Amino acid sequence: MNRLFYGLVPICRKEILHIVRDRGTLFFALLLPILQLFLFGFAIDTNIRQIPTAVFDESRTQASRDLLQRFAASDVFKLNSYATTREELYEAIRSGKARVGIRIPYDYARNLQQGTTATVLVLVDGSDSNVAGQAVSTATGVSLEESIARVVPNGKLPIEVRPSVLYNPATRSANFFVPGLIAILLQVMTILLIALSLVRERERGTLDQLTMTPVAPLGLMVGKMIPYGALAFLELCAILAIMRVIFQVPIHGSVLLLLAMSLPFLLTVLALGLVISTKANTQAEAFQLAMGTVLPSVFLSGYIFLIDNMPAIFQVISRVIPATYYINILRGIILRGAGLPELWLNAAILTAMGCAAIMLAAWQFVHKSSA
Repeated sequence: MNRLFYGLVPICRKEILHIVRDRGTLFFALLLPILQLFLFGFAIDTNIRQIPTAVFDESRTQASRDLLQRFAASDVFKLNSYATTREELYEAIRSGKARVGIRIPYDYARNLQQGTTATVLVLVDGSDSNVAGQAVSTATGVSLEESIARVVPNGKLPIEVRPSVLYNPATRSANFFVPGLIAILLQVMTILLIALSLVRERERGTLDQLTMTPVAPLGLMVGKMIPYGALAFLELCAILAIMRVIFQVPIHGSVLLLLAMSLPFLLTVLALGLVISTKANTQAEAFQLAMGTVLPSVFLSGYIFLIDNMPAIFQVISRVIPATYYINILRGIILRGAGLPELWLNAAILTAMGCAAIMLAAWQFVHKSSA
């Protein structure tokens, strides 16, 4: 065992001195992810509210004004412009001044009085599918509420559905996106730091000197991982504090369990960084390979899109992405208060991935050094 990890302590000490003396590395590792957390945490908001809406009210009656008041009270539509012709209504949407257009026909009130169907046209800009979906569903709900109020005199329905949202009652976007964002930021920072570190030494020629010393490949790999792992763990603690204090995201589970189950993920991304560094010949190549892991982690890990809705081949790919399992851990502990019995499998898979990646990195290092 000592031979396998021979040289670990000197390599670890050398990397710690390098990190402490390199202010650029410290800035990239500590401040840049926090700045990105603030940027994306405040910018990403999936709660669609106050959609600019143009109105063409041909009826101009109390009934039409009551309907428009219901639209405004939903907090989804912002009635900010009023057209006098159909052409003005369409032009407001075409020019981007409004994302939704509401046209109430001249016979709206008369049809209601006669007991016939009164039609209201809701024009939705479909260039943004999220806005369009929210606008259509809310408009349908508003019309249903108005219809029920007119059909049922006492307002009591035979069936009443009372939905209850668990774990995130206010459906805040920050509660959903910020925990997942932690995984993406940690992955990008950790992989880049350790990948560029080893490639930088190869470009400077100091790596060749290390290969001449009696340092075991595993000792070199793990010795480089420990300082950057400690730095990433410190960054994780700072991000969790900001998430709790600034973004007001409650942590329903055990913080100690969260920190403990973050170690397998850090092990895996550090090992992936070593695999990239042993494959790349230049820092530019290492940077490109490291950034190539970002998009799959964002779009195929369940961070934004539901994995179960993906085609089968992409569901298989998502199972080999480390961020998939760490996002499950983060959201499970932070949002749902899950414990070890529910999440141990995610940690076990990450640990297996990390160990396999370390062995692969050590093998590639030996193979490349002897070539």
